[in-house]
Amino acid sequence: MSQAVYTPPPVVSLIQRRSLIVGAIGIAVCVIGAIFRPAQFLNSWLISFMFWIGIALGCLALVMLQYLSGGAWGLVIRRVLESGTRTLPLMALLFLPILFGIRALYVWARPADVAASELLREKHFYLNIPFFVARAVIYFAAWIALAWFLNKWSRRQDVTADQRLERRLQLLSAGGLVLYGLTITFAAVDWMMSLQPEWTSTIFGILVIGGQALSAMAFAVAVTVLLAQYEPMSHVIQPRHLHDLGTLLFAFVMLWAYFSFSQFLIIWSGNLPEEVTWYTRRLNGGWQWVALLVVLFHFALPFVLLLSRDVKRNARTIAIVAVWVIVMRFIDLFWVIAPARRAEHLAVHWLDLAALVGSGGVWLGYFAWQLRKRPLLPVNDPHLQEALNHAEH
Repeated sequence: MSQAVYTPPPVVSLIQRRSLIVGAIGIAVCVIGAIFRPAQFLNSWLISFMFWIGIALGCLALVMLQYLSGGAWGLVIRRVLESGTRTLPLMALLFLPILFGIRALYVWARPADVAASELLREKHFYLNIPFFVARAVIYFAAWIALAWFLNKWSRRQDVTADQRLERRLQLLSAGGLVLYGLTITFAAVDWMMSLQPEWTSTIFGILVIGGQALSAMAFAVAVTVLLAQYEPMSHVIQPRHLHDLGTLLFAFVMLWAYFSFSQFLIIWSGNLPEEVTWYTRRLNGGWQWVALLVVLFHFALPFVLLLSRDVKRNARTIAIVAVWVIVMRFIDLFWVIAPARRAEHLAVHWLDLAALVGSGGVWLGYFAWQLRKRPLLPVNDPHLQEALNHAEH
């Protein structure tokens, strides 16, 4: 099968150019904010960083999951997911402001605060700057290495049609999912939970993993529907494919909701002061309305809509639901991260939007550039024809 048949349409180049322009403007605004409001900039940047890296890492997890589980759903979005994984080196670069702003972001990184708190002194063996940086290097090295091998062998399969590579990719994915689960659990503790070092949750890492999978699936659905409007994917993506993707999106919505409710139920039933304070910050001072927004529009609305077979099989409606889920993923992360530094009352700063647009524009531009590099389908995958014929049954 010819690779040229599945060349990305010109709209991908257009998205790349426009995203980079918007991202450059957003970055320029962020630089101004970093000069005059450095603490606020770092807080806003952390929220946006966790949002975009969540999509990239979710793509990594879904690629590996598809290699292990098989299925037509993964073949039609594999190149979208692979392009998302290849943005991880960019995310390592975008992590630098967080490294340089550790002392401003994290109370455990300030010697005076550590000296004044017995709790911080007890946790200082783990929560200290050199170890924090070393762990971050390990995380990114593991993620980038997994993405590199997955993409390298997938590309080699395109060129050589070597069927032995399928087994190699499956073995890598089996170990890679375990490695991903471990590293993202520790990264969630380091980058998010340690904003309030007095608080702990044994399910927090799993909750972050569920959110990343949901973000990546929603993003893949939105991009796939966009590509389906143009040749060559207009003859590939059929209602049955959309139905499968919508069903998976529904499953990940349910999974995220289950993890979120489980954390709340465990902490509520335990009723321990060192645990409930995390929720009391986020259920008072106006933050409770954000929590209600998340419950209604991150879970309830997508849940009801994705129950419908017609919604899942219609390109326009499933795209709207997917984009809506992506928006709600950012609002959920905002609710999780922002109160750690804005505990008194709900506050939205213009740098929150600037950081989202700046980092997001650069990320989307880089993603589109990566998407242009390869055919939109894995042309020599042994199961591709089965996936294409899937629409006929």
